[in-house]
Amino acid sequence: MSKSLPEFKYMTFDVVGTLIDFESGLKTCLAEIAAEAGVTVDGEQALTLYRAARYAEDADLFPDDLVRVYLTIAPKLGLPADQKYGERLRDSAKSWKGFADSAAALARLAKDYRLVAMTNARRWAFDLFVKELGNPFHAAFTADDTGTEKPDPAFFEKVFAYIAAEGHSKEDILHVAQSQYHDIGISRQLGLANCWIERRHAQKGYGGTIEPAEFTKPDYHFTSMAGLADAVAAARA
Repeated sequence: MSKSLPEFKYMTFDVVGTLIDFESGLKTCLAEIAAEAGVTVDGEQALTLYRAARYAEDADLFPDDLVRVYLTIAPKLGLPADQKYGERLRDSAKSWKGFADSAAALARLAKDYRLVAMTNARRWAFDLFVKELGNPFHAAFTADDTGTEKPDPAFFEKVFAYIAAEGHSKEDILHVAQSQYHDIGISRQLGLANCWIERRHAQKGYGGTIEPAEFTKPDYHFTSMAGLADAVAAARA
């Protein structure tokens, strides 16, 4: 571990899955559609099907791609394969909630660090997510801003350039995320210190997040954002 928590100047954050509970949002919307259709769906099965569909080669940017994803998985779940329901799943992102600890933890961390959002979501969705999170960010990068998605190193390079323009470097960053595939593995390859927020610690499998080819042991590991904020407070005491 190269640095203690108080030594970092920036914390960069994955948003969807780390701070915003997209899995609950997806499952809730699909359950509502199912109820109207007179069927039931298994939430974890739906996430498994979502994961496979979401990472297809013809995928669009998130969450716009949820229209295509819905039409792909609906027949397998016994749901009506109508465009309007795909649009409903996409639009459910407008009401997705943060995890219970996200906003409070970010507010605590913002007192000591510059917080930077790094999300594969499009800007229209992020603008809603950031309000849900209490507008804690010093800067934010979306798929629209970078023209790519994590784990593409180009996404990270955009952030490094921004931080360099502020007179700092990637050595000053702790990258915080729940996705081994999108964030923890690539951040290690790029020489970043990282912190894994294991949101699914009480559940089996990877849920709606693609499984990594191999597991990367993080520099820091917590099961919640509150755990990270508490560790920072203790280290600074």
